[in-house]
Amino acid sequence: MLSPVDFPIRFHLQFIVHGLDELGTPPSTLPTVGTNLTDLTVKKKKVTVRELGGCMGPIWPSYFKDCSSVIFMVDSANIAQISSSCIQLLSVLSAEPLSKASVLILFNKRDMPCTMSLIEIKSLFRMDDIVASATQPITTLEVSARSGEGLKEVMSWLESVTVK
Repeated sequence: MLSPVDFPIRFHLQFIVHGLDELGTPPSTLPTVGTNLTDLTVKKKKVTVRELGGCMGPIWPSYFKDCSSVIFMVDSANIAQISSSCIQLLSVLSAEPLSKASVLILFNKRDMPCTMSLIEIKSLFRMDDIVASATQPITTLEVSARSGEGLKEVMSWLESVTVK
């Protein structure tokens, strides 16, 4: 787990993370059932990461008001869940309070042998259409929460949106 470093805090940003336990040491791969709150310091700025489990979808909008960025995690090993994740993502992207939020979509469990290729998943998600019609800047990454693969890229994205 990343520990907040004691730097002067100039800005306070809030992120919503869908499905990512903690940033740092690869977490367990148990699904998030409720909500977790973690404060990080990124580039001398305090960042509040609020993790919301997928089953919390009906109440996600109550957290959108103070959110500047969204990290949306998709279980790419669960083909049956991909279509429902796409519907949840479209709901998030169409929420007015998030119209200018930066969005990172993480395709998790890329280390599993049964996962589809990224091209297949993006096609199933219709990512090209989503990116073309979204008002938000969208970035996609492949990750493995179990192994930590892709974590450096996630942290680089966090740093880039925190600098704004």
